[in-house]
Amino acid sequence: MLLPQEEYVEQHFFFKTFAERLDDGYSSQEILRAMKSELLSTVHLPMAVDFLLAEVKLNGVMNQAMARMPHYFTPFQTFVVSEAEREGGRFDFRTALVVLERLAGYMAGEHSVQGIFFFQFETMSRNRLGYDQGLKAISLDPVYDENWRRWIDVILRRQVGIIDLADLIYVRSSYYERKPGESDEPVLFGDREGRIAWASRKRDPSFLFSALSRHLAYPKVPRAKKIKEEENLIPVLKRRIELLESRLQILEEELRGGIQLERFYKKND
Repeated sequence: MLLPQEEYVEQHFFFKTFAERLDDGYSSQEILRAMKSELLSTVHLPMAVDFLLAEVKLNGVMNQAMARMPHYFTPFQTFVVSEAEREGGRFDFRTALVVLERLAGYMAGEHSVQGIFFFQFETMSRNRLGYDQGLKAISLDPVYDENWRRWIDVILRRQVGIIDLADLIYVRSSYYERKPGESDEPVLFGDREGRIAWASRKRDPSFLFSALSRHLAYPKVPRAKKIKEEENLIPVLKRRIELLESRLQILEEELRGGIQLERFYKKND
């Protein structure tokens, strides 16, 4: 079941502010604790944030709490956060917050089912989040009806990477002219999406996404920025200098007659 519009407005504010305060150096617990009182009290998000805060305090992650609230957070939202919090993963948590912010903002205004699908699919593709689990999560989104759910979970999951995505979109659009005797599958995409898919066949998928974003006006999908080595040079050097200073201090103590271990002892009151 879709949430009321005001819920998506507050979600947009929540994810946007979360990302901004992380950049300012605040911890996740500090941000969640403060935002409980900033959000509109007439929506359900403050209660969800309270549950997120408890889970962060206990396990240090948010995705497990989101998974326990499928009535509020969609499986795709949970999937994005879980990929960002996955140990060893390359998907940045701040990028995940921007994805959720833009999706919630799109849902709060004028949107289409096709636009939501393309935004979700492009997020997976550009950030390499894995098609199998990602498409499964997308298919469970309440915005899709049974025809959409079957196409995403059964057909697209099996054929993505084997058949060109533009072809898969084209044959399920109203622009496609079915031949006599061909099975009559439900139409999921309009004439406009069908024309764009037809024009993008056998081309780089990024051209397809770019054209769809322009014509359907869904949000631009964020991608993690590559961190240049020189941007991390000063913090790394600072840390190495601190380590060298501590080692020199130990060597000086040893030369003066031995390391004074008594300073590490805790006095018994």
